[in-house]
Amino acid sequence: MIEDIKKNIDSEMRMLREISIYMNRFENASVSERDLLLNAVNSLIGSMKIVNDTIPGLVVEIKDVNLENIPKTRKNEDLEKVSFGYDKQQLMMTIPSRKKEELLKELSISRSYIKKIKRGKGDKKEALVEFKATRGYLKVANSLFWNNAVKAIRKGYFKKLARELQRANIDILFQSYVAMIFMTLILSTIFSIFISLFLLFFDVNMGAPFITFYSGDYLIRLSQVVGIILLVPLVVFLVLYYYPSGERKSLEKRINQELPFAVIHMSAISGSGIQPSEIFRIIGLSKEYPYLRKEIRKVLNQINLYGYDLVNALNNTASTTSSIKLAELFSGLATTITSGGDLSEFFDKRAETLLNDYRLEREKYSKTAETFMDIYISVVIAAPMILMLLLIMLTLGNFDLGFSTGQLTFIIIAAITGINLVFLVFVHLNQPSY
Repeated sequence: MIEDIKKNIDSEMRMLREISIYMNRFENASVSERDLLLNAVNSLIGSMKIVNDTIPGLVVEIKDVNLENIPKTRKNEDLEKVSFGYDKQQLMMTIPSRKKEELLKELSISRSYIKKIKRGKGDKKEALVEFKATRGYLKVANSLFWNNAVKAIRKGYFKKLARELQRANIDILFQSYVAMIFMTLILSTIFSIFISLFLLFFDVNMGAPFITFYSGDYLIRLSQVVGIILLVPLVVFLVLYYYPSGERKSLEKRINQELPFAVIHMSAISGSGIQPSEIFRIIGLSKEYPYLRKEIRKVLNQINLYGYDLVNALNNTASTTSSIKLAELFSGLATTITSGGDLSEFFDKRAETLLNDYRLEREKYSKTAETFMDIYISVVIAAPMILMLLLIMLTLGNFDLGFSTGQLTFIIIAAITGINLVFLVFVHLNQPSY
């Protein structure tokens, strides 16, 4: 019986260890994963109660032990040894026969929930991003134009591009990006020369035949198509040069949308007296702020990889982040830590300010949407009706517009469709993420 008691206690300790692991994981788990973890923990607690209630009865079975407080219902009860495989370990327990089905049911439920978590039926496990060597187009650009890119950078060109590339979190080396610009410019110039030569000798028609030989003056034709050789590379250069700036602005907008709620989260955490670096660790591991946590992880990398203290890490990250509001938050937080201020009070005030800004932006968007709704009603609903009445009156008055009724109908439908597309694009671009 002593051996059975040891096995029961050992099984309970293993269950308790599992509960501790799941509860530690609970803090950083997603909403759906938390439900699975809670159900698994509750099943383990139920299993522990069944095993624990059997121990007094096992103690009574020992001849030299006499406990008067043991309930009579537990004495002389049929006991049965049960073995159950749970998460790569074997649980050996001795329990009443009437409790066997209940125990196996609870353990099976717990095991099924843990399997769901491990298979990713809750939230998918975050993929680890590795830095890899350049491949494909970038590799060719590096091999051909790396030296030219380095020389241009040393001469002081592309300074603004370097800052924008860093703030946009684009995972391309600055020298590689410049080399890619050089290579793309060469390719676009070659392409524009071929297009110019083609248009110099051929005409492109809307009807059949689609392509015909040009029969006019070639000098005049050359003056018309020569601009393509300059225009195409210029457009390509401007797109590549200002692309990081556009990405940075888009990233800034998304970070600013997440920032008020993240600061409220930080304020709640700081009220417990936790260390400031732990606040950033919790936010950085959270999946609730997908864009902000990348900036938070920059702070953690500065601390864990480069050995900076929190104040220097905050100041360094503030100088490279895409969001001005986040940079102000980091700088203010660094000043508060240096001066020994109250972090909870700092986060409370900053959260209030950011929430006010967020409400103002929402109100501004609502008013803009109302304005464009009025314009939409006027242009898309009222204007076509007025135009149709005008065309009917012109038709009845025998005015020749140069278009048939079918052509006019097609033009009106195409115009209304185009206007609707413009409004849909505008609403989509200005729609807040929250």
